[in-house]
Amino acid sequence: MAVTTPFNAATAAYGNASRLINTAARPQTDLTALAAPAKGGTFADMLAQQVQGVVDAGAASDKMAIDMVNGKANVVDMVTAISETELAIESMVTIRDRVISAYEEIMRMPI
Repeated sequence: MAVTTPFNAATAAYGNASRLINTAARPQTDLTALAAPAKGGTFADMLAQQVQGVVDAGAASDKMAIDMVNGKANVVDMVTAISETELAIESMVTIRDRVISAYEEIMRMPI
C-alpha cells in the first residue's frame, strides 16, 4: 500500500517551513514575545511557545549540521536533531490544518 501526498500539500508544508526559518533567522526575533502575557496562559501563549520551540529545534539542527561540516559533531547526533526538527514542523503543520478545519466547521454551523 503506497501512501501518497498531494503535491500542493507538500508545497504548502515546504513554504511554511521556509517562512518559519526565515522568521527565526531575523535577529532578535522571539515569537513568544508576540503574545501578551496572561495570568492563566492563553491559547495564543501556548501556540507561541510551541512555535518558538520549533524555531529553537531548527536552530539547534542548523548548528549541529554546521558542526558536522566542521568535523565537531557526530553523524548520529546530526541526523537525530534533523529528525526531531522535521517531526516538530510536521506536528505544527498538522495542528494548523486541524485549526483551519475546525474554523471551517464552525463557519458552516447554522445560527
